[in-house]
Amino acid sequence: MRWPEPPRGAVLLAIVGAESTGKSTLAAALAQRLVDDTGLACTHVAEVLREWCDREGRTPRQHEQDGIAAEQARRLAEACSSHAVVVADTTPLMTAVYHHQVFGDDTLDAPAQAWQTHCALTLLTALDLPWQADGLQRDGPQVRAPVDARLRRLLVGAGLPFAVVRGSGRERLESAVDAVAPLLRARRTPGRGLFSRLDERDAGPAGRAWRCEHCDDPACEHALRQLAPR
Repeated sequence: MRWPEPPRGAVLLAIVGAESTGKSTLAAALAQRLVDDTGLACTHVAEVLREWCDREGRTPRQHEQDGIAAEQARRLAEACSSHAVVVADTTPLMTAVYHHQVFGDDTLDAPAQAWQTHCALTLLTALDLPWQADGLQRDGPQVRAPVDARLRRLLVGAGLPFAVVRGSGRERLESAVDAVAPLLRARRTPGRGLFSRLDERDAGPAGRAWRCEHCDDPACEHALRQLAPR
């Protein structure tokens, strides 16, 4: 399988996570926030699976999963060709995780991990929001922990940078902005003032200490969870 790869230049931010953890809401809010805070051309790309299920009136069969991943990749590549920053409401990595969860098939894992390397940062939504039903899109609260665990194993196993996003409402958005601000600030154009608000939010009081449960450092997160591929 070969999925379209995003062109170089755009900053691709991926949001992944178990069902009912606020991925779609966060993707739209984060994209708008980055437009407001940086002035850069930023957009978000919606989840293809949701559209597919709404159109077909069912969930995908095993042989249809690769096509869904390919379409997700194609739309992200297209967005990256015309925007400076793209926020992905899931990537082929989520398709791979559900491919294994539902069908016990891990053949999409390796290509999905390889594709995920094109993402500058992956935001993993924590399981701290209450589960809510959403038709064909959701299987139940019992699948969230296994999906979260597999996502972490795939990300860590491939050495992919990620940050965990926690909190509800505005707090969740602020957690995401905290995670991506250093990355965007590092890519700013010298002499441009587009990142002034991001710089101000990170300056803070001298010597401010971060609370561990809100840490955005992937290395710290990995050590905390003592993750290892299984």
